[in-house]
Amino acid sequence: MSDVRDVIIIGGGPAGYTAALYTARANLKPLVIEGFNWGGQLMITSDVENYPGYPDGIMGPAMMADFRRQAERFGAELVTDDVTRVDFSERPFRVYVGDEEHRAETVIVATGASARQLGLSSEQTLQGRGVSYCATCDGAFFRDKVVVVVGGGDSAMEEATFLSRFASKVLLVHRRDEFRASPIMVDRARADEKIEFVLNAVVDEVLGGDAGHVTGVRLRSTATDETTDVPADGIFVAIGHDPTTALFLDWLDHDDAGYLVTEPGSTRTNIPGVFAAGDVQDHTYRQAVTAAGSGTMAALDAQRFLDDERHHAETAAASA
Repeated sequence: MSDVRDVIIIGGGPAGYTAALYTARANLKPLVIEGFNWGGQLMITSDVENYPGYPDGIMGPAMMADFRRQAERFGAELVTDDVTRVDFSERPFRVYVGDEEHRAETVIVATGASARQLGLSSEQTLQGRGVSYCATCDGAFFRDKVVVVVGGGDSAMEEATFLSRFASKVLLVHRRDEFRASPIMVDRARADEKIEFVLNAVVDEVLGGDAGHVTGVRLRSTATDETTDVPADGIFVAIGHDPTTALFLDWLDHDDAGYLVTEPGSTRTNIPGVFAAGDVQDHTYRQAVTAAGSGTMAALDAQRFLDDERHHAETAAASA
């Protein structure tokens, strides 16, 4: 059985590494169980140009390596493995990696979320080479280009409308002729002269593997099964995100989509001493910089929680 730590951070993305940096500098000696796939969604992002401090831009994986190295510099201990089970029934909390148990007085959950994908091998091949899951992140790379947006919800409409600021044309592809999106969002997209709706169609293949970047998409009609190759410079998949919260749903309050619920203005969950940061509790912004910001909040919340407990313990001991 391991010693009881001040804090365990679960997750290795912008939120987790920033929480590690802050807690390490506060001398809390954090253990970061970063996961095999550390780095989060930035690992499938090519150029990042909207993160402060990188005026010339940086590749997503390189930025995550910088975050990781900075946390290690101040003493954060990293475990490149996946958490398999947690026990938040009492303190110290227990976090398991296989049969190995780790205990801590506080836990920061920063396991992030993942964009739903189309499930195509060609999509995987061209991720970061014209295949994107975030218009806010990558839209500026497609100035005066033709792009495809896949989806029928509010996110797809919002992405298409945002991309029309840059692209010469936006093709919004949806498998049905009805939308989950709210009517006002659909009306806004339809009113945009740069957005063209392609309904009752799905993407069968992302074209451009030989070229090393997206050159188009192969669309298949859901009505006739006929396929059509459509030239395009990029494709934005906007069919939703899934928070990585399966391990925590029996312990922590969450919404219908599985995102963890935190108290307004804080990262506190329903269990005192357990905090949540980043995309695991944020389905609105989903940016590296906002995840890093909430990682800072979680670190400060955890530090204050521990300080308050120690102060109360010292006061109680002095008055005994």
